[in-house]
Amino acid sequence: MPKKTAASLSANRAALSHRVAYALRHPERVPPYLRRSARDTWLRLKHRDHVSYYRAVMASDTGRNPEAAVGSKTHERWLALGRMQFDYLLEHGLRGDHRMLDIGCGNLRAGHHFIAHLDPGHYYGIDISPDILVSAKQTLTEYGLQSKLPHLTITQDLTLDFLPDAHFDVVHAHSVFSHSPIGIIDECLGHVGRILAPGGFFDFTFDRTEGVEHQVLREDFYYRTETLIRLAEQHGLTARFMDDWETRPHGQSKIRVTAPDGYQA
Repeated sequence: MPKKTAASLSANRAALSHRVAYALRHPERVPPYLRRSARDTWLRLKHRDHVSYYRAVMASDTGRNPEAAVGSKTHERWLALGRMQFDYLLEHGLRGDHRMLDIGCGNLRAGHHFIAHLDPGHYYGIDISPDILVSAKQTLTEYGLQSKLPHLTITQDLTLDFLPDAHFDVVHAHSVFSHSPIGIIDECLGHVGRILAPGGFFDFTFDRTEGVEHQVLREDFYYRTETLIRLAEQHGLTARFMDDWETRPHGQSKIRVTAPDGYQA
């Protein structure tokens, strides 16, 4: 996993100069990039809204390799990233009796750890991709977690309107906002406070830039920390950058959001 450096945090990956320089350094990656760009262009023409478009991206990626579809190039990396997410929340007080919502649960890379740790019925995973949820059920079976009765649900948006008030102690979104335009992030932050239990928190990762905010292929979105903190504050939430996550071998950064007592969306 590439380390965050001053150069990587200031890079504009959408700029032509960056793409040319990258291609000269890594010529072997040009053909796969061109194939992906062509595919994504075709999918964007077929699916005009972002959720439908990215659902089609996930269907294509999952068909080839479910673990790669959630961002793990090898099974070893899939295992390591799942464990990293679990260990971090365990260090931050995740208990078995907590109720957890895992937004963008994927094929349960981290979810199988959460499900094993939590009391039966206390894990709720949602995703926009039916294909990846089929893979999630396979992971559930592989790890023998059927008795934990996790909820796995497809969703069209992040209004969270089908979930109860003040119910979840922990809401978690790993590598979701890194694939989301600002409107979808705003939608989530506008509604997540309603479902947080008193004392609960919402952790999300994001692709951080300290330069110009940008996106690549409408798949990868780069935001400044202050943009997302300010957006949370506009919805009456408190947000803080999680410095201790930066010590983990992961390319994204993390923000934690909490809601004041008596919060009303």
